[in-house]
Amino acid sequence: MPQDANALGHVFGGVILSMMDKAAAVAAIRHARAQCVTVSIDRVDFREPIHVGDLVVMKASVNYVGRTSMEVGVRVEAEELTTGRRRHTNSCYLTFVAIDRNGRPIDVPPLEAQTADEIRRYDAARERRRRRLEERDAEARRNSAPTAPSAAPSAAPSAAPAA
Repeated sequence: MPQDANALGHVFGGVILSMMDKAAAVAAIRHARAQCVTVSIDRVDFREPIHVGDLVVMKASVNYVGRTSMEVGVRVEAEELTTGRRRHTNSCYLTFVAIDRNGRPIDVPPLEAQTADEIRRYDAARERRRRRLEERDAEARRNSAPTAPSAAPSAAPSAAPAA
């Protein structure tokens, strides 16, 4: 719609990200049969613009399930309504965690990949998860590493006058 676009008539990226998050959330909730929250969104590249008047088609699928988390892939296509021509404009992966009424993580049902495409997506998602966990662990190590003492001399405490 016009309110979702910039001066060039291209839909704002934030609008598309919001739609992707909602489509992925529906897939996660349907799989878990529980409320789910977004915990990460992988890199998003805007391959080409979506124009005002295009039909935006979101395809979301649960690709991988851990104990409480799920990776959901979303593919975005823009369809020109007058020609029926579709263009792949975006894809990304979102991670969700299923939660209970108190906001605590809960177990989710396993994913049963059956077709060759589902197995391929599962294997690729498992590898992305491994890399995300490695990055998270490396960041935690960096943040917990002791800091070296400052090379600058510390100021001597000044004597405060007695009150």
